[in-house]
Amino acid sequence: MNRSVLRPVNRPCTLVVCRGCCCGNPRKYPGTDHTWQLDRLRAGAAEHGFQVRTTDCLGPCDQANVIVVQPSTAGRRAGGRAIWIGFAMDDACTDDLLIWAADGGPGVAVPPPTLELQFVAPPREARSRARR
Repeated sequence: MNRSVLRPVNRPCTLVVCRGCCCGNPRKYPGTDHTWQLDRLRAGAAEHGFQVRTTDCLGPCDQANVIVVQPSTAGRRAGGRAIWIGFAMDDACTDDLLIWAADGGPGVAVPPPTLELQFVAPPREARSRARR
């Protein structure tokens, strides 16, 4: 019987950017250039080796724009867990996200103190999924 050895994948830090009903909606938040923010995050990912992906509604719509920072494999091994960032709409927040992800993200690098002020609790269903 041939058994393959499963090795953990060395997944980089990943930014999951909500682009659902409220987040990224220029009608709801006309003062924010949502496309530019996503382009900037993707450019940072290409330069520094982390990942960016988009998803539909993450849930806490009253805290839009929401971005989840998922730890890398190394970060998870070091105890890092996904961190939810709310109200991620201005240049300063985007800068902080880029710096933290480039430095390794949760479990590897300490987040910028101003970004910590934007940490939000994940919706109830996300917390229950994380415990499984």
